[in-house]
Amino acid sequence: MFTDDQVERYSRHIILREVGGKGQRKLLNGRVLIIGAGGLGSPAALYLAAAGIGTIGIADPDLVELSNLQRQIIHHTSDVGSLKVQSAREKIVSINPDVAVNCYHARVNAGNIAGIIGDYDFVIDGTDNFAAKFLINDACVMTGKPYSHGGILQFIGQTMTVKPGVSACYRCLFPTPPPAGAIPSCAEAGVFGVLPGVIGTLQATEAIKYLLGVGELLCDRMLIYDALGNEFSKVTVARNPVCPVCGDHPTITGLRDEVGAINVCEMR
Repeated sequence: MFTDDQVERYSRHIILREVGGKGQRKLLNGRVLIIGAGGLGSPAALYLAAAGIGTIGIADPDLVELSNLQRQIIHHTSDVGSLKVQSAREKIVSINPDVAVNCYHARVNAGNIAGIIGDYDFVIDGTDNFAAKFLINDACVMTGKPYSHGGILQFIGQTMTVKPGVSACYRCLFPTPPPAGAIPSCAEAGVFGVLPGVIGTLQATEAIKYLLGVGELLCDRMLIYDALGNEFSKVTVARNPVCPVCGDHPTITGLRDEVGAINVCEMR
């Protein structure tokens, strides 16, 4: 049963035929992990909290820096110097006290990621480097966890959803990380401040749709957003039968830490 406050809080969801009371209960029972409390993780966390996701995990090793505030909207000026996970938790609880927040002040690696993602229904990748992106993909594929990839650089953002055993994974598109230094970081090349808001919100949308079991997920498709041209495009991503992780005869059967460059994903 919902409390009177919950009925009022979630009323705009409950009146939707595709959500209703049963759907809202699914969200309240849902568990979503966000890896990276930065540009992508910020809007994702805020909208998941507002939607009433019952448990949100936040994993991030960093402290809030002044340069983060141009785009990482979950952090405020008064949070500079604080743990990002704690800053994010405070905003989530302030938005919605129904939400339980689990904080992981750590950088995900091959040794800890399986234990972190194990208790969640869906994972959102908001990390800033290729090593983390490939690790998250591999861990989610190997454990059967659906997840949303997101990436940003300058004025371009991209996102796709991976359902292990059903859709293509990230390594189907990019089998190995690029050479270190091949792609500039956001700190080197810059990033349009509102861009992660668009991509992170789309990632939250995918998580909510997955928990509800409604709509069409971004599986087997990479959605690309050009902020300058104000254009969205989709690229078909087919499952690769020789993918080293999800292919017919995988060659990567255990988790490992890739050596990769800072890339288009935004965490810091």
